[in-house]
Amino acid sequence: MTDCAAMRVLIENEAGSRRKNTYDEASLLWLKAEDVSAAYPFPYGFVVGTKAGDGDAADCFVLTTRNLASGTITACEPLGLLEQIEDGEVDHKILAVLPGETFELSQAEPALRAFVSGVFAHVPGKRMTIGRLLNRHAAEAYLAACRPA
Repeated sequence: MTDCAAMRVLIENEAGSRRKNTYDEASLLWLKAEDVSAAYPFPYGFVVGTKAGDGDAADCFVLTTRNLASGTITACEPLGLLEQIEDGEVDHKILAVLPGETFELSQAEPALRAFVSGVFAHVPGKRMTIGRLLNRHAAEAYLAACRPA
């Protein structure tokens, strides 16, 4: 396992919920919640200690059938990367699994694409572009670029 393989993910949003929670990325404290147009297909949050090109921490879906509560910090391993552009800015999503679990990316892809396409339907003018679904190597390279030097 490489240094990038182990990561801590703060779960902001529970699978099955339309509630989008926002946490402060430095203090990890809850800030606010709002409703979105689609339910999260998997637990969703961010990789603690990272900063992506959009200035926010690297976003992450945890591909699991386990219930992971909002506010939970869990160890994960990268599995893949979903390319995404939001309002013209790169906003890729790390796809991760819990240690010891496996998940087929091809099984998750339809739910992820449907979610990203509709999650902000309530926001006028919001532009979401979904790109390729890439492998673990791409996820690790993206994570490495998002970690402080």
